[in-house]
Amino acid sequence: MAKYIYEHKNWTQFSWQDKAINGMFGEVRLMQGKIIGQMNALGFSAKEEATLTALTLDVVKSSEIEGELLNYDQVRSSIARRLGINTAGLVPSSRHIEGVVEMMLDATQRYTLPLTEKRLFGWHAALFPTGYSGPYEIKVGRYRTGEMQIVSGALGKEKVHYEAVKPRLVKAEMDKFLNWFNNDNSLDPVLKAAIAHFWFIIIHPFDDGNGRIGRAITDMLLARAEGSGERFYSMSSQILTERKQYYEVLQKVQHSKGDITGWLEWFLRCLKNAMLATESTTQKILRKAEFWKLHEHTPINERQRLMLNKLFEDFEGKLQTSKWAKIAKTSTDTALRDIKDLVEKGILQQTDEGGRNANYELVRF
Repeated sequence: MAKYIYEHKNWTQFSWQDKAINGMFGEVRLMQGKIIGQMNALGFSAKEEATLTALTLDVVKSSEIEGELLNYDQVRSSIARRLGINTAGLVPSSRHIEGVVEMMLDATQRYTLPLTEKRLFGWHAALFPTGYSGPYEIKVGRYRTGEMQIVSGALGKEKVHYEAVKPRLVKAEMDKFLNWFNNDNSLDPVLKAAIAHFWFIIIHPFDDGNGRIGRAITDMLLARAEGSGERFYSMSSQILTERKQYYEVLQKVQHSKGDITGWLEWFLRCLKNAMLATESTTQKILRKAEFWKLHEHTPINERQRLMLNKLFEDFEGKLQTSKWAKIAKTSTDTALRDIKDLVEKGILQQTDEGGRNANYELVRF
């Protein structure tokens, strides 16, 4: 069995081949600047909207990587409330969601503060407010005291993918990690984000939640790299898309003797893809901002505002009166009146498809 990276002496003195990563690293840094520039040109409310969308995706997708599905609207509402963003249609959210959001916002909004053991324990406790992960009771708000293996396969045919640092060494390894995190400023924060993610995952210091906390640490350092708590892209969202490669590269590099080039290459490419994915979101937000600017004096009621925003965001399928009534929680008569009013104002139009149910769409502007 090949040795794990942490079984080598001075294993945290990571090395990598600059030549292999420099090109991608330069591209990532350039794109970060470009996205921030685009966002600053957006104006305040559109920028808030972009941040809200990116943070919501980050929370939802980071949990989805672990196989847990959170309610998008609840997450979005919780973040909006905490950031004081005024947005229509807020819904109450569960204690569990509040905890996950709390951790994420602490990492991304208070990114200049040191990362301490106490802060990490707070994050961990916020992720598991009941002291349980699913049906299992876990040690919450402290490091694990048991062995940690990552296993797959049926009972009796398990395959061990990874065996983490021994429990008695966790505290010393984490002290070393936190000392590096808070005091070593020799690295560019983007590279530091990549290394911190890998290093933390290798130690695997908690009974559960290591992936989510690792990704929050990444986001914290990316916020430092940009000097801003405004998030415009979601790394977790991209990791979910590339989950298979994510696990493959971790599995490969966990056996290296200290050279983590393969991991850095993957991380930078994933980050670049996350930013590319954001460009299309930005286009949507720009269109929405332009639309509201155009219609700032048009009389539009709350139901219409809610539905128009939905059409700019994540509306699936055709817009029909019945759907309008359901989403806006109103009668079909009122829905039809709302729609007809917007048709008269030149905002909506009926599509060409005939049939019993009329379909509507936004008029190009």
